[in-house]
Amino acid sequence: MTALPFIDEHRLLVPAPPAEVWRALAGHVSKMTAAVPLAWVLGTRPRRASGAPLEPGATVPGFAVAAVEPERLVRLVGRHRFSRYALTFTLAAAPDGTVLSARTEAAFPGPHGRAYRLLVIGSGAHRRIVGRMLRDVRRRADTR
Repeated sequence: MTALPFIDEHRLLVPAPPAEVWRALAGHVSKMTAAVPLAWVLGTRPRRASGAPLEPGATVPGFAVAAVEPERLVRLVGRHRFSRYALTFTLAAAPDGTVLSARTEAAFPGPHGRAYRLLVIGSGAHRRIVGRMLRDVRRRADTR
């Protein structure tokens, strides 16, 4: 996938070591299969889940694992009718736990892509969804 324009980056401190946060992130990614109806409507690629979470080549609806550095980084990439995108999670050890970051890059080609960007990015929905993802990973790590 070619370089994509930067959209945003979110960070959250998780009061757990990187190994626990990595397991929690894998748990979150494995549950991303709930988006199957939306994946079908948008025509996402990939459309189905396959492989073990956070392993190179594994997929969940809308994303494929493109790069992995265990306990440090996972890059998910995908596309659909209105966009090409990447979501990169990074983990960095910190004195009080692990800083979990989610960086989004995406291109929205054509008039339909511009409208979709306005709907998803411009409305603030993307920001809320990514924030919810990070909080879910933190919650999963806290309950171990």
